[in-house]
Amino acid sequence: MNPIFTHTQYVVRKKILTVLGAKFHIYDNNEQLVMFSQMKAFKLKEDIRLYSDESMQQELITIQARSAIDFSATYDVVDAVTRENLGSLRRKGMKSILKDEWIILNSNEQEVGLIKEDSAALALLRRFLTNLVPQKFHGEIDGRTVVEFQQNFNPMVSKLNVDFSANTNKQLDPRLGLAAAVLLLAIEGNQS
Repeated sequence: MNPIFTHTQYVVRKKILTVLGAKFHIYDNNEQLVMFSQMKAFKLKEDIRLYSDESMQQELITIQARSAIDFSATYDVVDAVTRENLGSLRRKGMKSILKDEWIILNSNEQEVGLIKEDSAALALLRRFLTNLVPQKFHGEIDGRTVVEFQQNFNPMVSKLNVDFSANTNKQLDPRLGLAAAVLLLAIEGNQS
């Protein structure tokens, strides 16, 4: 596996004030840029590409929505180098109205885990009063937490700390976990 995906902690930053779509920078725990994405604005069907750097010469991961404008959309995640299907992430549509939830599917379309927003009370506060309350998620496989996502509030840059420390048995492929982090910032970050 590419050494980019062997770190236990990452920071994903999304620049908010961009005219032509969102820009995502992914840093390792040494604050070195390990991936970059520029998401185009006004697309009906999401197609996110993660590259090794801002030159966008080496594509590493693709995240593609199966359908256009779907409240319960499924996003397929593929290693762009090996063409390996890493699995999929499906937003739990109606359930995500009150508290965000995503289903983690393996490459055989079997449900293997969930990514859930930690606090229903804070989720309701964020949706109905203010989006200044940071989100916190945890991802679990077989009922065991394997990754945590903690958003930091900054009015100019959305920042998500991703921690794979609990993924000791490598139950969650970090490439799928990082794709989830980008989706959390791209999709959940736009809804309040």
